[in-house]
Amino acid sequence: MLSEPRSGRLAAWGNALLAGLVSPDDAVHAIVGGDSVHRVEGLPGESAPVGLTLALGRLRALGVTGLRVALPAPGHPLGLSGPPAFNERALEAEEAVVATGAPYGLVPEVYEAGPEGAADAEDVHVEVVWHCLPVREAPPADVPSLGEAERELADALRETTEVLARLDVAASGPVAEAAIDAYRARAERGREVLAPGYPPRAVRVLELAQRVGLLISVAYENGHGGAVSASEMGARAQALRPVERVARRAQVAAYNAYVEERERG
Repeated sequence: MLSEPRSGRLAAWGNALLAGLVSPDDAVHAIVGGDSVHRVEGLPGESAPVGLTLALGRLRALGVTGLRVALPAPGHPLGLSGPPAFNERALEAEEAVVATGAPYGLVPEVYEAGPEGAADAEDVHVEVVWHCLPVREAPPADVPSLGEAERELADALRETTEVLARLDVAASGPVAEAAIDAYRARAERGREVLAPGYPPRAVRVLELAQRVGLLISVAYENGHGGAVSASEMGARAQALRPVERVARRAQVAAYNAYVEERERG
């Protein structure tokens, strides 16, 4: 939840490419980000993995007109439409891209190599293989509209902050604010929140969803704060679970906004 999912980058910049708003080189550069290389395996007509530029062109030729994001979690198939084989693989990866216009989906598999105990991300070589699999052409599960997502996020952020403050959890005070500011400074350095063509509201919703996700992570990572009893720790977990779900729903709504608006005409 702290960083943008790879499926989000692929869907956002893939949509911009499909719409003719960016060049293939710019789209691939944005999708790969800090990784070393991305390839796509299992594309119809290809017997071996191919690079992203060729893969995106092939998907367009196969009839793909847009890309949606899925961020499933156990018991919550968010953004998925089946079949079970694809859903299971997406759930294992905790993310996927689902095409519109043609029945294909992409699930990432990440390989990392580097010096043992490497503290600097630049020392780690990251390769991503996207597995292209058949999907069911059906409405995605549990994806809200942008308006719904924005309202849910505002309510969840307010309610969760109140609960964490009452439990004296570090994520509700200055420690959280400092972590959020530092993370946002790093995350915003040299990147766009979404690709060209997305509505401003989608950018706003995605930024808020990432902020909420960071709040949750800080709460989990900074010890128990004052919540030292089992009942207080249980209360904190109970407060965080629903807001995690809301933040994931909002992320999916933001990434899928381009396709949703186009389909509404």
